[in-house]
Amino acid sequence: MKVYQSHDIKNIALLGNDGAGKTTLTESLIFESGQIKRRGRITQKNTVSDYFPVEQDYGYSVFSTVFHVERNNKKLNIIDCPGSDDFVGAALTALNVTDTALLLINGSVGLEVGTQNHFRYTEKLKKPVIFLVNQLDDEKTDFDNVVEQIQGVYGAKAVPVQYPIATGPDFNSVIDVLLMKKLTWGPDGGEATVEDIPADQMDKATEWNKVLVEAAAENDEALMEKFFETEQLTEDEMREGIRKGMVTRSIYPIFCVCAVKNMGVGRLMEFLSNVVPFVDEMPAVHNTRGEEVALDPNGPTSIYFYKTGVEPHIGEVQYFKVMSGTLHAGDELQNADRGSKERIAQIYVCSGANRQNVDMLCAGDLGCTVKLKDVRTGNTLNQKDCENKFNFIEYPNPKYTRAIKAVDESNTEKMMAALTRMRQEDPTWIVEQSKELRQTLVHGQGEFHLRTLKWRLENLDKIPVEFAEQRIPYRETITKTARADYRHKKQSGGAGQFGEVHLIIEPYKDGMEDPTAYQFGNQEIRVNLKGREEIDLEWGGKLVFINSVVGGAIDARFMPAILKGIMSRMEQGPLTGSYARDVRVVVYDGKMHPVDSNELSFMLAGRNAFSAAFKDAGPKLLEPIYDVEVFVPSDAMGDVMSDLQGRRGMIIGMGSENGYEKIQARVPLKEMASYSTSLSSLSGGRASFVMKFSSYESVPGDLQNQLIADFEAQNKEE
Repeated sequence: MKVYQSHDIKNIALLGNDGAGKTTLTESLIFESGQIKRRGRITQKNTVSDYFPVEQDYGYSVFSTVFHVERNNKKLNIIDCPGSDDFVGAALTALNVTDTALLLINGSVGLEVGTQNHFRYTEKLKKPVIFLVNQLDDEKTDFDNVVEQIQGVYGAKAVPVQYPIATGPDFNSVIDVLLMKKLTWGPDGGEATVEDIPADQMDKATEWNKVLVEAAAENDEALMEKFFETEQLTEDEMREGIRKGMVTRSIYPIFCVCAVKNMGVGRLMEFLSNVVPFVDEMPAVHNTRGEEVALDPNGPTSIYFYKTGVEPHIGEVQYFKVMSGTLHAGDELQNADRGSKERIAQIYVCSGANRQNVDMLCAGDLGCTVKLKDVRTGNTLNQKDCENKFNFIEYPNPKYTRAIKAVDESNTEKMMAALTRMRQEDPTWIVEQSKELRQTLVHGQGEFHLRTLKWRLENLDKIPVEFAEQRIPYRETITKTARADYRHKKQSGGAGQFGEVHLIIEPYKDGMEDPTAYQFGNQEIRVNLKGREEIDLEWGGKLVFINSVVGGAIDARFMPAILKGIMSRMEQGPLTGSYARDVRVVVYDGKMHPVDSNELSFMLAGRNAFSAAFKDAGPKLLEPIYDVEVFVPSDAMGDVMSDLQGRRGMIIGMGSENGYEKIQARVPLKEMASYSTSLSSLSGGRASFVMKFSSYESVPGDLQNQLIADFEAQNKEE
């Protein structure tokens, strides 16, 4: 295969909602490039994309597929991404390592939530966008209406380059207003017949051409001057103006295609090869030190591993982007993240499961390799004396969590190894062994996301697993001041155990002044500050521990033991066994024995005194509250708001964003366990949401009583 230089390479992410036809389009693109002799079909399970068993079983894309096509001496690296929002990690990864987004739209449906979500990601990452309307042969497709939808949401920046003369089963031709020609295909698609525009289409074509010319001219002063003088641009000038406009996101070209009949695919490839920005025309990436890393084939070699795949009979396949320099087969590089050395024995370019061996890849190119010793997704490999490290991909917070366990406990270790490996393939799967909840938790983007994980464990790794709802990480705290004392005394022959602790506890807030005295009835207890320790708790909140013991009632050497006893009770609160937080403890008195006192005695005395005081200090449970943003079509907004309120959610804001209504709410985590499934049902799969931890707030009294009763009943059973 020819070696392509940076100024001949273009990287493109193929995005769109489920059902838009991305896998079918991929087949047509690869077929048109001559890499395959026959186009595969999803129903026959023989496509270049969707070649993993789980994808063929479900009929959905689960992983992104990297492929390339060659056209006009240009190399187009394209990453076909899953459409479901459950697999958003693949789309975000692809957008971060490519430069242009090709947003495929199902013409019979129009703009869908997946399309809008993907566009938001391009907006955040400032990536050029091309809209591609597919399925023009569907009788429900109304191209003009789809264009109106796109322009209604994204404005006049969205400009048609083509339009179909007619849609439906008889679709076979478009008017291309960049070429100002009619393109017609035979029943099998392929290469178009180029003809003059019919007289009955000339007025519409001229009008749309003028809009396109003006949009192209706006991106270059010289072109704008010529446009004002002549109101015309040459085809090459229009291409240049469109390219510059795409880089600045001031124009979103709209194209037509019928992927299943291979109509319009060749023309699309022409546009991608001639107009889409090259890799060296896009802004440079910065390394973790904030330094700009130039896309220079002659610079030091750095490659970034953005994806890991695991394939039968091969093992791990590591996908990378050459960030700078030129990579040669046989190069020995240093892993900037793990400190190990790696020899890149072989380099491949990809088309799904098909790989072609190459000798070298230049800056900006995408490739893959196999049989590396110690490389993980997100690692950077550098040549000697180069110290780049990259970390530019930000993944969304998880939205769906389940506890997971092996049906046969003897498979637990094997299950954990499989989960660790699978997270390399999809970083949006997060595995957590929760000491607090005593569960292994798997966090993902939705029910289907986790169902896919379960399928793979059971069908590929042969490990039957079961899901359960996660326990909620409640917190315990107090609402008023209380005091208690406890004497630990034990005598069993020889040296005994003795320790007595008197303490006061109260709620703590940041910025509180240290206490000077407490009043309990007629008794005043003065505080003599001998020592103060402020502990930031791992689970949030603080514990402030004050030593106010005078007269040597308790030796200072026993204070750490008392604190240890209190901390052990903070880790298992008296109400429900949840972590406690935001408490100030003042140890003001006690007793010790010259022989029998030891650290264990004071640890137990401190623990029990704290527990007794906690129960008298107006204890309350706190629950985690999440900020939730829901993007929903206007016709489903009422149902979604009612559902949120039924989940004890508080609506805090509403607005519109890119044609969708946005609802902002604060909802307890307990009520979000199956929200993704419910939201899909309420909106017909058209809504999406994101959630992020906000704060801990009080649990309602009736729910608190129920949780405490459940905890006590569980303890009795145990």
